Amino acid sequence: MNNEIKHSECPTYIADIFIGGDEAAARQACQEFVLEGECVNFAPCEYIFTGGREVGVRVGLINYPRFPRSPDEIFTKALRLAAFLIERLHQSSASIVASDRTVFLSRRPE
Repeated sequence: MNNEIKHSECPTYIADIFIGGDEAAARQACQEFVLEGECVNFAPCEYIFTGGREVGVRVGLINYPRFPRSPDEIFTKALRLAAFLIERLHQSSASIVASDRTVFLSRRPE
């Protein structure tokens, strides 16, 4: 048995989704989304803003060296997941903060 520890690397790329909503519902939605072949990190968080606060989650995707992808592939997946979470959590918006850009998704009327 070979116990040698090997390493691999790839360019860093991170895309984090920030969205309000119920933690349990968000966790379930993420579990369903990853069935198509994905891995995300998940953390509950709280948003504090002028006039209030709201619970929510932060869901992240990274460029994983075992299965490296391009930044566009990761960001496209984050967009799909954010839209899925907006629907499943009955939210009106979400933000995606990536290594190279930040995008606000909203279904609010202008």
